[in-house]
Amino acid sequence: MIINGSPRAPKSNSKKYAELFSKCCTIPTEYYPLTNTDHLELCKSMEGFTDVLLVFPLYVDGIPVTLMDFLKTLEGYPCPHKPRVSVLINCGFLEPEQNDIAVKMIRLFCKHQGYPFGSVLRIGSGEAILTTPFKAIVARKIKKFAFSVSTGRNQSLRTAMPLPKKMFVRASWGYWERYGKRNGITREQMSAMEIEK
Repeated sequence: MIINGSPRAPKSNSKKYAELFSKCCTIPTEYYPLTNTDHLELCKSMEGFTDVLLVFPLYVDGIPVTLMDFLKTLEGYPCPHKPRVSVLINCGFLEPEQNDIAVKMIRLFCKHQGYPFGSVLRIGSGEAILTTPFKAIVARKIKKFAFSVSTGRNQSLRTAMPLPKKMFVRASWGYWERYGKRNGITREQMSAMEIEK
């Protein structure tokens, strides 16, 4: 069972990562995007699976509120069969270790609720990596991750673009400046603390 915990699930990079995982996984998978109304249904569905993969982006150094709300529902659901929970997380930072706190949050939830914790894949530069020649690097890592999930041989993996930090930051600024320009926003406006004006 793959649960996409991204607030932008239908258009998210998490969906793309879930699709790559499904193609590589040797056991059957079913994909479920989180919505505000399907939490109880997903809790019931989990009982029929041996494994659950949570795929989500890093939000403010933690898990997104959409996933947090689902975990609150799951906490109160009396699940007689608790599947193993694995995590595939991506962040816009170059360093995959930026995802560590969010992974610890899921691991702590599993420990307190009695869910076995499985494998982890932390992806750095996750917003950009899928649109670059480095996509092959993340695809290979997802294949390795899918094997670890499907065989139950838990692994903690990580990957990112093999770029110097200065080059990555320069490329990021260029991307955001072009994005802002398309929306009539200057670099100075994006740098200001007053984002509401």
